Amino acid sequence: MKNLFLALALFCSLGILAQGGGERIKALKRAHITEALDLTSAEAEKFWPIYNAHEDKMESIRKQERRAFMEIRSNGIENLTDEQANEIIENGLKFKAQELEYTKQLIEKLRSVLPPKKIVRLHRAEEQFKRRILEIMKDRKKGRKGNR
Repeated sequence: MKNLFLALALFCSLGILAQGGGERIKALKRAHITEALDLTSAEAEKFWPIYNAHEDKMESIRKQERRAFMEIRSNGIENLTDEQANEIIENGLKFKAQELEYTKQLIEKLRSVLPPKKIVRLHRAEEQFKRRILEIMKDRKKGRKGNR
């Protein structure tokens, strides 16, 4: 039954991706993680507010990184001075350090609401979900090229 639900959710994601439904993708991710971690209702009630706050922080960092990268692309990497390149490198390291700090905070908070094995399984569940979404997007892109 669990596999049927997951297969149905992933199949539905094809349409969701076509519509650019960020909220729907989040709902699919929520279903996938809940399933992969086998969260009880009590665990889910405590887990999701912590996880969602973490995801908001991570998205903020990623937006900052994207803005910085777009700035670099618009100015051209070839036109950078060594000083500017070093500043970009330092900023990149700061972003990664902040992501690591947020992840440490997440784990500390989750230790009070989930058994350690479920915390370990979380990373794998996130990676599996990313891979599936990327595969779906890749397949859809192939389909569009084949229809030309």
